[in-house]
Amino acid sequence: MSKTELNKTPSLHPEQPSGHESWWITAVILAVVLGGTLVYLSRQTVDATTTIAYSEFLTKVASGAINEVTIVGDEIVATGPNEANLPRPNRYRTVSMEDPGLVSRLEAQGVKFRRELPHSWYSGLFSWLLPLLIFYAFWSFILRRAAGAQPGILAMTKSKARMYMETEITTTFADVAGIDEAKGELEEIVNFLREPVRFARLGGRMPKGVLLVGPPGTGKTLLARAIAGEAGVPFFSINGSEFVEMYVGLGAARVRDLFKDTKKHAPCILFIDEIDALGKSRALGLGHLSANDEKEQTLNQLLAEMDGFDPREGVVLLAATNRPEILDAALLRAGRFDRQILVALPDQAGRRQILAVHLKHIKAASTLPADHIAALTPGFSGADLANLVNEAALVATRRGADAVTESDFTIAIERIVAGLEQRSRLMHPDERRRIAVHEMGHATVALALGTTDKVHKISIIPRGMGALGYTLRRPTEDRYVQVRSELLSKLSVLLAGRAAECEILGEPSTGAADDLAKATSLARSLVSTLGMSDKLGLAVLEDQQALYLTPTTASPAVAGIGSTTADLVTQEIRQLLQDAYLRATSLITANRPLVEAGVAKLLERETLDEREIAALCACHGLATHLTADPARTLGDLPGLATLANVKTQ
Repeated sequence: MSKTELNKTPSLHPEQPSGHESWWITAVILAVVLGGTLVYLSRQTVDATTTIAYSEFLTKVASGAINEVTIVGDEIVATGPNEANLPRPNRYRTVSMEDPGLVSRLEAQGVKFRRELPHSWYSGLFSWLLPLLIFYAFWSFILRRAAGAQPGILAMTKSKARMYMETEITTTFADVAGIDEAKGELEEIVNFLREPVRFARLGGRMPKGVLLVGPPGTGKTLLARAIAGEAGVPFFSINGSEFVEMYVGLGAARVRDLFKDTKKHAPCILFIDEIDALGKSRALGLGHLSANDEKEQTLNQLLAEMDGFDPREGVVLLAATNRPEILDAALLRAGRFDRQILVALPDQAGRRQILAVHLKHIKAASTLPADHIAALTPGFSGADLANLVNEAALVATRRGADAVTESDFTIAIERIVAGLEQRSRLMHPDERRRIAVHEMGHATVALALGTTDKVHKISIIPRGMGALGYTLRRPTEDRYVQVRSELLSKLSVLLAGRAAECEILGEPSTGAADDLAKATSLARSLVSTLGMSDKLGLAVLEDQQALYLTPTTASPAVAGIGSTTADLVTQEIRQLLQDAYLRATSLITANRPLVEAGVAKLLERETLDEREIAALCACHGLATHLTADPARTLGDLPGLATLANVKTQ
């Protein structure tokens, strides 16, 4: 799609001279200067030379009044001697005659003489004009480079928005999949742009602004372009960060210029992406000196422009953000961004629709199960799915396949979720066995507890930056609510790797550090934000949003509460971790033959898929009951004495 820069388009800023006009102005100035110079030089030459008759010339030669003679074509230019009372020697000009005795007369008087070839006036003009043109070209180049590096004040105040004419926009709602609710809300905007009179008939008006809210990659920008494509109107696009510069006042000037341009091209759509870069709440800076007056001035100008904005003019203002909680309240009040539309992550049906759009652009196998791939990708945004399809196509290309198959998508999912394989990394046999035990611990407890995250693959091949092995577990369906028992099962699965190491190998290792951090974070959420603690009850002790907006150096779990309550929070977190660890240890003990068999298979093959895991469970059985002695304490279990002193900061 071609782009037209607003500050480079003559039609958008007619007050600026075009390139042709600038050239003609320069040419006229240059011609005037050149003509004046030539007239001046010619007058100087004429004034300094006296025209005399040939006979008078001969008389002056005979009297010694001539020192030098130059014969140029049909002319003779004679120069007299230097005299003290004259500023310069006298010069005489006369017409040359056929005089064979002239040379002898000049020699007799000791006059220097020479002959020169005649030259035309334009050759002299060219010899004088060429250096001037070179000088002009050099300075033009220098000035253009300087203007490009640091534009003048007028150029700096121009809007940086990119304009797409209606003929350049090919995106429509047919290209947007998986977010049907958001599309339905925005269809009203399209109808308004097509039939504005219909909405004004009963006195109604369209919202001045529509804010698209959602995680990154969900299609907010794509939706804005689709609206312009459906309505057949120009589309202005700019990022919120492009308004703000180091010079105070430039951002406000760019806002004014942008709204002026959109009104010229109405009906049209103005889209401001990442508006949080421009419209961050001014209340966040209370108690501190203002660090950016330019941002405040720019935001104030945007608010003023929106107040004077008449939606009946046919200009629709769209904005997108993934952090609506930090936007200024004045920006979100009624009469500005009246309507907020959530563009959420797609569900399984939405992911299937998005995959169908992207699969059209690759050569996929006819047996490719799009439903299964959609089920394996919960939490993927539209951009993630587009990247997944591309990665799968690249995987198929590397192996020289004729079409992209399900196995290519499985490998692509693993690359995205777990990172690239590091097969070249050499590991000690004892470390490989420990990693196999750790991963089988995770898988065994997950299978025994029957969690919603199905075990798809176990591998001891290092991946990414720090993963020495991984157990790939993906949800079988989209879940929006989780009950306490499911969260407690997740705790047990997270601690199962360490429990397996301690139960089978006798001591823990550093490989469980990330698992412990995630388990502690989940336990803290259960206690302090989800109200799932028996001792603390329904009290919410941690404001996640406030902590996200105003980070503090204090411990997140105990910020703003007394020391007694903080100690109680720590005890509850420790108790949850203890119970989850006991449950994991019990299940590993009950399924030790399965764990040992899985470890042997992993050391032999490095990877186990769903079918091989199911075969192991069928062969060795899967115990789902607990065998731990209820009387065992946290300190009695191998490797858990240090876990009893877990810190929550």
